[in-house]
Amino acid sequence: MAAGAGNFTVVVAGELNVDIVVSGEEVVPEWNREKIIDGFEVVLGSSSAITACALASLGLDVRFVSVVGDDDFGVFCRAELRRLGVNTDGVTTLPGVKTGVTLSFTTPSDRGLLTYPGSIPLLTPAYIPDALLQEADHLHFGSYYLQDGMRPHWRELFRRVRARGVSTSFDTGWDVRNQWDVAGIRALLEETDLFVPSEDEVTRIFAEPEVDTLLEQLTSTAGLVAVKQGAKGAALRTQDGTVVYAGPYRVSPLDTTGAGDCFNAGIIHGYLLGYRDGELLRYANACGALSTLGIGGTGNLPTVAGVALLQGEQ
Repeated sequence: MAAGAGNFTVVVAGELNVDIVVSGEEVVPEWNREKIIDGFEVVLGSSSAITACALASLGLDVRFVSVVGDDDFGVFCRAELRRLGVNTDGVTTLPGVKTGVTLSFTTPSDRGLLTYPGSIPLLTPAYIPDALLQEADHLHFGSYYLQDGMRPHWRELFRRVRARGVSTSFDTGWDVRNQWDVAGIRALLEETDLFVPSEDEVTRIFAEPEVDTLLEQLTSTAGLVAVKQGAKGAALRTQDGTVVYAGPYRVSPLDTTGAGDCFNAGIIHGYLLGYRDGELLRYANACGALSTLGIGGTGNLPTVAGVALLQGEQ
């Protein structure tokens, strides 16, 4: 386990893909029509990877575990992770497989995604070395519904690492199959210290449209539940069952891609530092807000100094 107030090791086990970001005011395609867009970028994608890069930007020792295809996109993903300070020794290249790709149609207020899975669902426990987990202070993953190879195994993995004192967190992402696996989520929450879904996701999972009511009913969780609410800020169900809220920071967003993943990084870092309740939520909100000031999920990663500056201004 790491020593020192801020010298934490986080293992992120998750999907890897590139994001091809098409940005502008009018990005929705129309059949048999051509449109001019404002921007086009090929950037590192994946909820897990963006969270990992944001954690590294915040100063943590981050180890990434994943699989990619033996193609140019796989090489790009590994190189971008390393460039952004993430250790990639745990990333395996699979021959004969294509790396996943997400097309992101992004406006200043929202985005829509189209994903080719490729290598995304192929991570399994066999690719996650136990020796690496023994070095961790925290274990995180994103995209619960896309990681088909890991979905049956997360609960046991979380149980094992928590028995060693390692804290755990996960983000669901959107269920493209619209099944939501509420039984699997409830079982996993019994071994989870930080559950960080969006409002749209969590209300679908538990079939309860009101976040307040939903958080009051989530009594089987082992830890905290933080619900990302976009322009409304975020809500947090604390360890004793009370619910606290934090409003958004006032920024002029260029691209919301990755804002939720940077929020995840902020809440993980804050949690490891001992922040709780409103302080924890405000720290995570600031990390998410800073992310929106660049294109792509890693275009403007949060830093400790950047968070302090933003919080000091508002």
